[in-house]
Amino acid sequence: MSAIEHCRTAALGGHVEACEDCGHWRIAYNSCRNRHCPRCQGAAARTWLAERKADLLPVGYFHVVFTLPAEVADIAFHNKALVYDLLFKAASETMLTIAADPKHLGARIGITAVLHTWGSALTHHPHVHMIVPGGGIAPDGSRWISSRPAFLLPVRVLGKLFRRLFLTRLVALHDAGRLAFFGSTAQLADRRAFLRHLMPVRSKRWVVYAKPPFAGPQAVLAYLSRYTHRVAISNSRLIAFDKNSVTFRYKDYRRDGADRQQVMVLAIDEFIRRFLLHVLPRGFHRIRHYGLLAGSARKASLALARKLLNVAVPSDGNTSVEPDDIRPSCPCCGGRMIVIETFERWRQPRGPPDATATNREYCS
Repeated sequence: MSAIEHCRTAALGGHVEACEDCGHWRIAYNSCRNRHCPRCQGAAARTWLAERKADLLPVGYFHVVFTLPAEVADIAFHNKALVYDLLFKAASETMLTIAADPKHLGARIGITAVLHTWGSALTHHPHVHMIVPGGGIAPDGSRWISSRPAFLLPVRVLGKLFRRLFLTRLVALHDAGRLAFFGSTAQLADRRAFLRHLMPVRSKRWVVYAKPPFAGPQAVLAYLSRYTHRVAISNSRLIAFDKNSVTFRYKDYRRDGADRQQVMVLAIDEFIRRFLLHVLPRGFHRIRHYGLLAGSARKASLALARKLLNVAVPSDGNTSVEPDDIRPSCPCCGGRMIVIETFERWRQPRGPPDATATNREYCS
């Protein structure tokens, strides 16, 4: 929270820019670069997307979502690192196992998975979004096996395996004494109470949702740009705020049509509390790759996939990573801005020189 509060203020230092043409001055403060800061994720998202662009294959891509039921989300609240990691592992193993089954696809697939922990109203709602190519490589590596045009894998089968894998390993974590419980969940430290708490979800259908394929690789990138480096809420959803409350837009998924878009007003402390629910444990990776896209075998797997699909390998020159430091042009004349002074944290820059002491005309 401190990082976000001090982002782009004198607390983090900065620099002074001047236009080469008209001499207009502008102060630019440094960003906090915290991965949870809504203002600092733009450059990181652009860099990540440029790197991922080379991984795209000329096939349809499916969007698959694995969601934890509320009873398990309550346990995840105080055990984020363990339960979120288990969510990743159980969901990815489910996809890879069912996809490899000859009764379904019978292929080795690739997965890019992104963890989201929020609902539209900033509530705690852990789920994983997956982007999956519509097909995979045969077990013997001899051919590319395509999925059906609008169908990847049966969601009911995925949900059953996901539920079994997740609950089995969650109970194992409890038996190993690795889960912590506080407040209203303190009684779950007892094994029998813990198993009773999980009893309803053992027979409940776990939600696995698969959307139809995207309309081409560019649509995949557009989706990823919205989901990979966003935390809880974007500035575009904020309507108003004052000393007492924050007003923002959210989607009520229990409604249909135009009524789905709703407006919520929260007290400031409640808004901050909800936002901080989604701060991840230090060092936790919320974007992960599996199967054909796993780090150790990604290049070789993608090269084989392109060979089997009979498509050319993209050249390195097509992937340009946008630099982090992109200075907007001069607001007065559109000229190029250059850095003329830097200043350290908690210090302000020196004022611009008197206009009478220079031949340049400074814009106001």
